[in-house]
Amino acid sequence: MPPHPHRPPELAWQVFRGSEAIRRGLLSRHHLRGASWIRLRQDVYADARLDRDHALACRAALLRLPPGAAIAGPSAAYLHGVEHAAGFIDDVHVLLPATVRADSQPGVRVHHAPMSSTRSGLLVPVGSAASAGTRPPAGTRPPAGTRSSVAAPLAADRSSPGAVMILAGPPPRTEPAACAWETAVWADPVEAVGIIDGLLRTGSVNRSALASEAARNACRPGGRRAAWVFGLTDGLAQSPPESHLRVRLVLAGLPRAVAQYPVRVSTGLILHPDLAWPEFRVAVEYDGQWHSDADRMHLDRRRLNQFVAAGWLVLHVTGRRLRKEFPALVREIRAALVARGWRP
Repeated sequence: MPPHPHRPPELAWQVFRGSEAIRRGLLSRHHLRGASWIRLRQDVYADARLDRDHALACRAALLRLPPGAAIAGPSAAYLHGVEHAAGFIDDVHVLLPATVRADSQPGVRVHHAPMSSTRSGLLVPVGSAASAGTRPPAGTRPPAGTRSSVAAPLAADRSSPGAVMILAGPPPRTEPAACAWETAVWADPVEAVGIIDGLLRTGSVNRSALASEAARNACRPGGRRAAWVFGLTDGLAQSPPESHLRVRLVLAGLPRAVAQYPVRVSTGLILHPDLAWPEFRVAVEYDGQWHSDADRMHLDRRRLNQFVAAGWLVLHVTGRRLRKEFPALVREIRAALVARGWRP
């Protein structure tokens, strides 16, 4: 039978090295096989009560990497509040100093910083009182809304190889503008725009910061790609699929749509279609899922009628069509634009 739950206070709500916990007499190998803990990767375990999110995966990855490693790219965007940027099972992107080498690991993508120190503001300071986490009393759950990235103070000096057991505070990560640049270079362009739109929407970064980051890194490999991806972002989309749809339509050769364009209807209300071509009065509404609720359907149909009365042609796009019928979708939108006066 599995052993009964056993959680020393030092390890409650933490991610830790199993070998160190055993060496210090906090746990036995028998305990590690119990329901109190989950194994995240080789020799890395966590309190089983922690949320299985990307922050947990980041903390586990850092415990297997040399000092100086920082979470970067889409993984850093997740830590900056863009929850759709990565999931629990997605690869963790980490940035290492140019002179540090690390063995490849399943589920970890290692990138190296440039030799020059042109990006002086690379890391978000995590040692301040505002960002340092605190450990809840033993046997209690962290307050509601606490991310699993919150950890206790260091249980050991990270500079001593083999002695690290628990990381301090939130995982170190690149600052928002830097992680936006990294995402633009490392990720698929459509996915990258969705993530950077999320950073813009949450206020983690603004367009001025993106422009500065692009200029500062213009001569680095990937500089032109990052500037191009930045140019496709706007931060106005209300969901990642709306960002993906907007970018895919541009890449398919359609004119760039305006997200959340204000349309005044006959009642005086201002409605905001997901995507719009104001010059042609064509709009696209994205329906992520079918709303079977009668009240919701009533509101959607009334909204559609108001657009039509204002002279707009509105097409609806479902998540299924975006995934499986995109070429047909492009043809329909193209035909609507041509009918309203667009000349390819």
